[in-house]
Amino acid sequence: MDGTPEHNIMMDETQTKTGNWFQNNKVLRWIKNNLLLVLTVLGVLLGVLMGGLGRMASPSEDVIMLISFPGEVLMRMLKMLILPLIVSSMVAGLSQLDPRASGRMGTRALIYYFSTTIMAAIVGIICVLSIHPGNPSIKEGLGTGAPTKTTVATLDAFLDLIRNLFPENLLQACFQQVQTTYVPKKETIIPPSHGGNLTTISPTMGTNVTEAPPHVEMMRTLEFKNGMNVLGIIGFCIAFGVIIGQMGQKARAMLDLFKALNEIVMTLVYAIMWYSPVGIMFLIAGKIMSIENLAATATQLGLYMFTVILGLVIHCCGTLTVLYFAVTRKNPLVFLKGILQAWITALATASRLVGSYYV
Repeated sequence: MDGTPEHNIMMDETQTKTGNWFQNNKVLRWIKNNLLLVLTVLGVLLGVLMGGLGRMASPSEDVIMLISFPGEVLMRMLKMLILPLIVSSMVAGLSQLDPRASGRMGTRALIYYFSTTIMAAIVGIICVLSIHPGNPSIKEGLGTGAPTKTTVATLDAFLDLIRNLFPENLLQACFQQVQTTYVPKKETIIPPSHGGNLTTISPTMGTNVTEAPPHVEMMRTLEFKNGMNVLGIIGFCIAFGVIIGQMGQKARAMLDLFKALNEIVMTLVYAIMWYSPVGIMFLIAGKIMSIENLAATATQLGLYMFTVILGLVIHCCGTLTVLYFAVTRKNPLVFLKGILQAWITALATASRLVGSYYV
C-alpha cells in the first residue's frame, strides 16, 4: 500500500540506484556538465539540415528573412554587449593588478600578439603557395592600372594602426575608425607623343580623332569608416584601468563601479549564451537557404575553404598548441577543450568578437 514504510524504503532504494547509475554513467555526466556545448553543436547540425531541406521548397525572400530573424536577433544582442564588455572587463581587471604586473603582462601580450601574427602569416603563405586555390589565368592581361580609392600602401596601413590606437574622439571610436584612402587629385592630359597616340573613330563625324591617354593623380586622405575602433577603446581602457589601480583608495568608488558593471554584463552574456543554440540554428539555416546556387558556390569556393580551414587548423592545433606547451608546460588539450564553445560559436556566427564572449 502507498505510504507504508516498506513502500517508502523501496522508493528510496529505487531513487538511490537511479542516482548512482546516472553518476556512474560518464556520457550522461559529461552531457550535463557541457550541456551548452552539446546544444550549440546540435544547433549547428540542425541548422545545416534545416537549410538543406528548406531549399527544396524554394522559399521566398520573406520566408528566408523570417527564418533568419532569430539569428539576426542573436547577433544584435551580442554586438550590443561588445562595448560594455570590453570596457568593464578591461578596467575592472587591470585596476586590481599590481602596476608592475600589469606592465609585464602588457609586454608579454604584445610579444605574443606580434609573434602569433607573424606565425599565422607564414602558415597562410605556405598554404596558398602549396595549394594555389586561385586560377592563375585570371591574372593574365591585367595591368597595374591607376590606384583606386581602396588602394592602401603598407605604410598607410601601419600608420592607420597607430592612429586608431589613439583616437581623437573616444565617443566616435565606439562606432567609427580612421582609414587612409586615395582620391583623384586632378586630371592631367599628357601631350601626345609619336608612339603614344590613340586613334579612334568618331561614330558621328566619321573622321579620325586623336586623343591622349589621361593620367589621374591620386591624393592621400583620411576618412572614417563604420565599425567599432576596438584597438583605440582597448588602449584607453588599459591606461584608465592602470591609473585607477595606482590611485588606490582615492579611486575605490570607481573600481567598485566597474566591478559591478562587469558582473552585470557577464550576467547578461550568460543569459544570452543559452539562447545562442537557437539563434545559431536559424542563422545557419537562413544563410544556406539564401544561396542561389549552392552546388556552384560550393564548387567555386571549395578550394578556398579548404585552404583557409587547413591554415586555421595548422595554426590553432599546431602553432598555438606548441607555443602554449613551450611557455606553460601544461597539457594543451585541456585548454583547447575549454575554448571549444568559443570555436563553435565563432564558426557559426562568422565573428571572432562574438566568439570571444565564450572564452
